[in-house]
Amino acid sequence: MKKLAAGFILIFLLSACGTDSSYEVSMERDLYFQKDKTSAFEIKVTDKDQPAEGLDISAELNMTDMDHGTYEVSFKEKGDGIYTGEAELPMAGKWEMIYTLEKDGKASEKVMEYEVKEPAGAAMINGEWITNEDLEFYRFINELHLAIKAEEAGKKYQGDELEDVLTGLESEKESIQDQNTLLTQIIRLRAVAMLGSEKGYQAEKKEIEKELNMVREQYDQFKIAKKMISEFGEDKFWNKEQTQYELIILTQKVQADLIAKVKKENPDVNEQEVLYLAKKQYEDLLVSQVHSLDIEIL
Repeated sequence: MKKLAAGFILIFLLSACGTDSSYEVSMERDLYFQKDKTSAFEIKVTDKDQPAEGLDISAELNMTDMDHGTYEVSFKEKGDGIYTGEAELPMAGKWEMIYTLEKDGKASEKVMEYEVKEPAGAAMINGEWITNEDLEFYRFINELHLAIKAEEAGKKYQGDELEDVLTGLESEKESIQDQNTLLTQIIRLRAVAMLGSEKGYQAEKKEIEKELNMVREQYDQFKIAKKMISEFGEDKFWNKEQTQYELIILTQKVQADLIAKVKKENPDVNEQEVLYLAKKQYEDLLVSQVHSLDIEIL
C-alpha cells in the first residue's frame, strides 16, 4: 500500500465498487488501543475538497500479522464531513481496515493499513500527553497533603473529635483515587499556565527556586511528609515539583493580573471583595481557556 500522507492523518482515495468516486478520507485523530475499553475513531470525508455529508459508513478491521477475528465499526455522522465510531480492539499493532461508503445506492470501498498505538498517557492537551506518571504524582501529592492534615489533627485534637477529623480525611483520600478528579486538577493548572505563556509570562529560575525552598521548609516540619517523600523517591519528587512550580508561577501571574484589573475597576471595595471578584473572573477565564484547547481524554 502506498502511504499518501505523513503523520497520523492518512489521506486516501476511495476506489469505487462499479462507480467512479471522488471521495477522500482522512483520519482526524490517532487511534489508540485501550485495554477493556473502546477505541474511538474519527474520520473526515470530503468530496472535491468539500465535506461529504449523508454517507452510510462502515468498516471491517483485521490484524495483519495475527488472527484476532474481524471487528466491525459503524460510523455516525457528526457534521461537516466528520464521522465517528468505536470498537473494542484486543491489542495495538498493524490493522487492515476495509471502509465502505454508501450514498444513493452507490458504494465505494478502500482497503488500508493503519497502526493502532499504545497511548502514552490518559489524556492530551493540544497534543501534549498527561502521562500515567503525571497522574501518579498528583495522586501522591494529594495523599501527602492529607497525611500532613492528619498529622496536624493528631497534635490538635483527641478522642472523638480526632476520630471525626480522620474519618473525613479518609473520605477525601477515596475521592482522589478517581482518575477524572486528578485529570481535572491537571487540566485546570495546565490550561491557565498555557494562558500565562501566551501572555508572554515566564517562570524564572530564581522564582522557581524560591517557591521550592519554601515548600521544602513546609514539608520538613512534618515527619510523615519526609517519610512519604523518601519512599516516593526524593529526586523523582523534587524534579516533578520543579516542573509543577513552573506551571504554578505562570498561573500566579495570571491571577495577579486579574487582581490588579479588579482593583482598578473597583477602587472603593475592600481586599476581601477584590479577591472574591478576582476569583470569579479567574473561574470564568479558566472555563473559556479550557474550551479553547484541544483536550482528548482516552
